[in-house]
Amino acid sequence: MKITSALAALSVSAALVTVPVAWAETASADTGCSASDADIYKPPASVTGSPGDILACAPTQLTFIPNAPKLKAWKVQYVTTDAKGNKVAASGTVAVPEAAWTKGGSRPTVAYAPFTHGSGSQCSLSKQMTTGFNDQYEAPNLSGFLNQGWALAATDGVGYLDGQTHYYVNGKANGPATLDVVRAARKLTGTGLTADGKVAIDGYSEGANTAGWAAQLAASYAPDLNVVGAAAGGIPANLKAAAKQLNGSFFAGFLADTLIGLKAQYPEMPFDQLMNDAGRQAEKDVKANCLFGTLAVFAGAKVENFSTDKLSLEQLYAVKGPNGQTWGEIADSLNLGQDVGGPNSSATYKIGFPVFLYRGFFEEILPHEPQDQLHKAYCQAGVQNTYKIGYPLEHATTMFGAAGDVLNFLTDRFDGKPFQNGC
Repeated sequence: MKITSALAALSVSAALVTVPVAWAETASADTGCSASDADIYKPPASVTGSPGDILACAPTQLTFIPNAPKLKAWKVQYVTTDAKGNKVAASGTVAVPEAAWTKGGSRPTVAYAPFTHGSGSQCSLSKQMTTGFNDQYEAPNLSGFLNQGWALAATDGVGYLDGQTHYYVNGKANGPATLDVVRAARKLTGTGLTADGKVAIDGYSEGANTAGWAAQLAASYAPDLNVVGAAAGGIPANLKAAAKQLNGSFFAGFLADTLIGLKAQYPEMPFDQLMNDAGRQAEKDVKANCLFGTLAVFAGAKVENFSTDKLSLEQLYAVKGPNGQTWGEIADSLNLGQDVGGPNSSATYKIGFPVFLYRGFFEEILPHEPQDQLHKAYCQAGVQNTYKIGYPLEHATTMFGAAGDVLNFLTDRFDGKPFQNGC
């Protein structure tokens, strides 16, 4: 059964991360970073400064990244902006191999956007790579980047500080956080990262939504970064289409994460007053569980069962907030591929570098049509991209099956090789 095999693959991969073989040997990092681990996740009373400014930092060890080279690593809390343009704080991880960069130019950086980990603060990638492993399983891919000699700047995404809820698949919030963690990495003493260093963006599943938005925002939001490419696979490119497929399915937990994440970013919108007792309990369950726990709790769940009036997805989309905006309009505003163009276009979102899009042939969690359409939209807009759909794998396992192609794509971008446009 496809669902069983996918979860089995994830479980095995997660288990392998916990086996202590050839762990990353972490050298002494910046002595100027003296925050406690608790300080990294303590929300500031207010956030000031510029995007990428460091609010707290601490040396760390990537305990759950196997087979990585000797490196320096830090946890950081830094300034970024949310989907409304408000300054907020986010957490993340920076790692730089100890060996000198000898491949010409300045050491490049991979801006990494994590796969789904769950919405509670205990589920963040920075915790799961260091001291609080739950069920993350992307560690082998991150080790691959570090073994290339590249620096790693990995955001947790917005909403992983204490008492917060992650803004799940909200790329307008998590995209800036992905760009700003690179800015933060360059401000850490001891990384050796310079302003001219090339940057490539990578993410899968939720991380692909984040990576896609980071790519679309890079030119306008972070023109100081020399972004040379972006890879995004298994992309939730259209939130309504994803919700329709997830509702009532084995993977309904992803829809639960989405709805609670939307509530967190848009607290002015009607939500609590629509919920019944089951809905209020669902929010507690989302915050209490990480990936596998959330999937288990919500397997087969239907959104209609969590509101007093048994509201369907379409009825929820029609609910208006105090300014007349509907939930449906908010969802639509978070879709990828809208008002996008090439570097010389008049589009709101300009992409001037190659993009590698991909999905598994047996994708079973997300509908493939929005992903296919994103490729077409980018082509029509003049955005160089290639789209590979031939991996004979499901959603989760495609992240591993495509890892070699992602590594080759990023290598070529850092090496400045010509890109073969797939349009």
